[in-house]
Order: sequence, then C-alpha cells, then structure tokens
Amino acid sequence: MTDSKRLRLVILLACMALASSSLLQAQTFTDLFDFDGTNHGCCSIYPGMLAQGRDGNLYGVTAQGGANSRGAIFKSTLAGVVTVLHSFDLTDGASPQGGLSLAADGNFYGSTPSGGTDSAGVIFKITPSGTYTVIHNFARGTDGGFPKMSPVPGNDGALYGVTGIGGSIFYKITTAGVLTPLATLTVEPFGPLTLNSDGKFYGVTNVGGTSNVGTAFSVTTTGVVKTIFNFASATGSLPYGPLLLSSDGNFYGTTYTAGSLGGGVVYKLTPAGVYTVLHSFNSTDRSQGLNPTAGLVQGSDGFLYGVTASGGAHLEGTIFKVKTDSTGYVDIEDLDGTHGAVPYSQPLLDTNGKIYGLTNGGGAHNDGVIYSLAAGLNPFVQPVPLRQAKVGESVGILGQNLSTATGILFGAGAGTFTTSDNTYMTAKPTTGATTGVITVEEPGGNLVSPQKFKIVPTIISFTPPSGAVGTSVILTGTSFTQTTSVKFGTKAATFTVNSDTQITTTVPTGAVTGKISVTTPGGTANSATSFTVE
Repeated sequence: MTDSKRLRLVILLACMALASSSLLQAQTFTDLFDFDGTNHGCCSIYPGMLAQGRDGNLYGVTAQGGANSRGAIFKSTLAGVVTVLHSFDLTDGASPQGGLSLAADGNFYGSTPSGGTDSAGVIFKITPSGTYTVIHNFARGTDGGFPKMSPVPGNDGALYGVTGIGGSIFYKITTAGVLTPLATLTVEPFGPLTLNSDGKFYGVTNVGGTSNVGTAFSVTTTGVVKTIFNFASATGSLPYGPLLLSSDGNFYGTTYTAGSLGGGVVYKLTPAGVYTVLHSFNSTDRSQGLNPTAGLVQGSDGFLYGVTASGGAHLEGTIFKVKTDSTGYVDIEDLDGTHGAVPYSQPLLDTNGKIYGLTNGGGAHNDGVIYSLAAGLNPFVQPVPLRQAKVGESVGILGQNLSTATGILFGAGAGTFTTSDNTYMTAKPTTGATTGVITVEEPGGNLVSPQKFKIVPTIISFTPPSGAVGTSVILTGTSFTQTTSVKFGTKAATFTVNSDTQITTTVPTGAVTGKISVTTPGGTANSATSFTVE
C-alpha cells in the first residue's frame, strides 16, 4: 500500500470513528434504586409517569406494595434516596398506575383506577412533604370511573383527564376538586394527554378506529373531539405511549406492535394527521429491542429517546434513540435484569439533561428499579405547567443552578424573575416579550426551553368607540409586536404596529358593529366592548 493510500485510509477510519462517536456519545446507565416489593412498593406499570418537583426531586407511584399492599407514592433524590410519602389503603384509592402531574400550585396530582368510597377510583393531591388528599371519588355516574391515567394541567390552571368507563369521560377538574364532564369518547385513551400550543389536548387509543387497532385524536377544553389518524397493522398498531410534542411542532410516538417488521414502530404525526414511520422494530431479530410501550422524550441533540419492553441482548428491554428524520437509530442500552427489566413506564427528561425512568421488573428483588441515563444532553429550563401567559402573569420555571441567574428573556423581550431555590423560579414577561423560547441567562451558559412559549396579546382599549368605514382606530394593549391580523368582527383590516402596546388600524369595507380582534403567534385577543360601525 502506498503512503498516499495509507493516508486516505487513516483519514477514512478517523471520519468513521468521529461519525460513530457522534451517535454513541458517553452514555451511562445507572440503577439508582431497587424496589423491594413491600415497604417501597413494586412493579411500576404503564404509564407510570415520573414528575420533576420544584425541589429538583423525582416523584412517582408504584402499583403494588407499600404499607398496605395497595401501592404507594414516593419521592426520590437524583442520587436514588427514596422516601415513601403515602401508602394507599383502598379507602383512599388503590393500585395507581398513571403516575403524577406537577400543577401550578407546586403540588402533585394523580389518580387510581380502584378504591375510594364507591370503589371506582379517585383523583388525589399530594404535597411535596407528603400531605395526601382525595379531591374526587368517582361514582360511576356522569363522572365515569376507573381512571388509568392521571390528569394533566391545562393553560387555565385546571387539570384534564379521562376515565376508564362511562363511555370514557373526558373531564376537567379544579385543584379544589370540582369535576366537570366535558365529552364522552367512544373508546378509552390509554396514555396521558398532551397539551398542544393550539390549546387542544392530543392523545391515542389502542383500540377503535377503522382497523380497530387504535387512533390519534384531539379534544378541546370545551369537549369537541376529533379523530386525526387511524392506525393500521401495516404501519404500526396498538399505540400505548403518549404523544411527544416536539420543538418542530409535530408529535412523535410509538406503537407496541405490527409495522413492516412486526415489532412496533416509532412514528411522526403532524397535528393535521399526516403520519410517517421513522423506525420499525424487527420481531424476528430481537437484538435491538421490540414492543415499545412508553412514549418518547427529545434531547438537545435532536434525537428521540425511548424504551422497548422486550428484546435486546438479554431480552429484558432496551433504551434506544433515533433522529426525527428516521436516521441514526441506535440501541444504546440493553437492560440485563440485574439492574432492571421490562421498562413499561414513560421516561422523563429532567432539566439536568438526564433521562429517568422506572422498570416493571428486575433489580435486586425483581420488583423494578429507578434508573437514570446520562447521554450527554444539555440542561435546559422548562415552564410548568403553562405553555402561555400574558404580560405580567406569573410563570413557574424548572431548571438547574437558577440561583445564579442574571436575567430572563421571553422570546426577544425581557422578563422579571424571583428564584426560590436552585431548581425553581417564578418569572413574569414584561412589555416587549414575544412568543419564542424562554432563555435564562447564566454565568456558566444560558439555559433555553426546548419549545416556544406563547405570549398572549391583550386589547385594553380602542379609540374612537365608533366610526364609518375608513375611520382610523388606535388600539392600546400589550404584546402587539408580532401581530399578523386585525379584524373588525370577521372582516380583516389594514394595520400598522406602532409599538408593542399600540396599533393603528382602519375600519374595513363590509365591517359591522362588533368586537375588534388582534392575532399574533401567541393567540388572539378580543376587545371587551364592540366597535360601532356607523
């Protein structure tokens, strides 16, 4: 071999190694805690969502075990020191499987599919210190019953969820426990609901639809339900995991089975229902995992991370990643049983950049484990639970090293903030804030939210209060910088954005007496009173 050929070979091998290292960054799997089946509970089952608390700890549930063998609620430090906060005793619920949701009040909310005064399940609240309260006992009436998933927060401060019977009731519940049934779904959704930036909740069912193997749907906070996709065996069936709302505005998820290779798929789904298979798991070659039960998380590297319930080198399940363009699939961890097996539960991407999750089995007692995966992902900040706010409204933000923060931006505009501890702050967007990512400025490097946060406009007043077509009208309000539309009733008007707090517009031809609206990427604001067209 000539020297020039050797040089080309060395360069080629170096490039291959570099490409490989970009896919296989330092990834460290750690078995943080082994459940014992008794005091600490055992056997987390789907969906089993972990929640990150304001204090930086993890909070979750076990479906069995605890002091009364009815399941438990636990707190875990990131180092795996676990404290049982509550053991269910049947009268206050039993066998929780949905996990927990962090609400705006700093408390956690969840549900049980059994127990309670009517043996039809409960919705509960628990504080970080362990004070437990049942806020609703299901009665199997108009409220339904037997909820398998826990309610999730909406933009209005209430929580939204679905029940397991009664036609599967989509409901709203306040943190004080006032429950309102909103709609009856034809089949029961199996995964937690996902709040989209359009204000709708999105979810999946693993039965029903044109092929009876599942659907994806949307539902508004007023109860309007729409099927946006019907799953089919050829492209993946039986979706269990929740939909991940990505930074690109699309949803990503998994199906448990079927697809071109029979072992389930990873898919992309637009809000309009356009479906694309990103990866098919091979039911005849189990080495890289198959049968994903949980949903996905998205890291700062752009990869989607998930788990399979079986397959891998030890046939105990895997942790994998794949790009949103369907390339770069890697089986990055094969569970070995000794340190966890059969990961049914939904993984959590913590704001420290690590992935945390629960397994159903494995560990020292074969009762499951809490695990972490360090995959070289960047830390970030996450607004909770809101996805939108008006200027001056308070926004809770989870993150890391927040006590050293020097500033905050909402999109291109500033905000004010107060840090209560190292992992949580409250912030308020100020005049000039725009719809965009939240940036917390830090001496050691800024922390950025993965998704855009909406700044909702408001119309405070307009002058004059009346006029003929062609009349110039001045609107006063907030968050006008990104205005895309001004309407008098249904008629679009020409306009000029004078500042973030003022718009000059003209009464359009065809306008009739009615309210004025301003639309931005953050939403639509309507005037409190009507403009009179003379």
